[in-house]
Amino acid sequence: MQSNSIPKLNVAGANISTTSYDEVTSTIAGWFQADPLQQSPSRYICVTSVHGIVTARSDRELHDSINNADIATPDGMPVVWALRSFGATDQRRVYGPTLMLHLCQAAASLNAGVYLYGGRPEVLPALCERLRQITPGLNIVGSYSPPFRPLSPAEDDHVIRMIRDSGARLVFIGISTPRQEKWMAAHQQHLPGTVMVGVGAAFDFHAGRVRQAPLWVQNAGFEWLFRLMMEPRRLWRRYLLTTPMFLPLWGWQKAHAWTTHRKPVFTDRKCGRTIS
Repeated sequence: MQSNSIPKLNVAGANISTTSYDEVTSTIAGWFQADPLQQSPSRYICVTSVHGIVTARSDRELHDSINNADIATPDGMPVVWALRSFGATDQRRVYGPTLMLHLCQAAASLNAGVYLYGGRPEVLPALCERLRQITPGLNIVGSYSPPFRPLSPAEDDHVIRMIRDSGARLVFIGISTPRQEKWMAAHQQHLPGTVMVGVGAAFDFHAGRVRQAPLWVQNAGFEWLFRLMMEPRRLWRRYLLTTPMFLPLWGWQKAHAWTTHRKPVFTDRKCGRTIS
């Protein structure tokens, strides 16, 4: 189901929502009230960084997963700057770890069960404890740490049953890009009545396993460098080989708009048309 009124703006081939924490939170609260549990298709939200946008250029499944998402938030400052340059002048970052806390607060106020899918086995207990400390009344109805290999069909069916039987309305997915986006798109029809949100490294940040970049570093657009220093072996390919490709893609798109005198093109997710 893709019926929401938050518009999207194309950034290097990825349709990114021009939205805010408050708008995403209120939209999801509305979905909880409008969609009976296990009676309507799931909705999903991608928290989209430069890494996801660039990777989607050569990964069709990821591209479709992002562009078919109900909401795709701008997770990194370069994505925010690109949106501003294409007409969304007031755009702010909608960062996965922070969005996760906003949504936990909404879930607690609505008594909506939360399920955590992802993270290391030793991380999940610390994550659950921390989230309950931050958000009193939060109802975490289950968690599962998947192996790093692909699940067998029987294992996947077991996970789906666990999530459905838990009664969860909000499912956080923390298995990193591009796996989490593909997982949400593939399971949309199997988890009716739920809202899935891919939050990437938020599990490790909130559990205290990985240090989060200071706010001033994030706002300056240097979070990538901070994360690279924290986890060089895991992230060097992402930040040294993949993400630098974003700047020429953004520049080419901007130059093309200038030379053709084209206005920014928005995609209206509610009626499936573009707005110039």
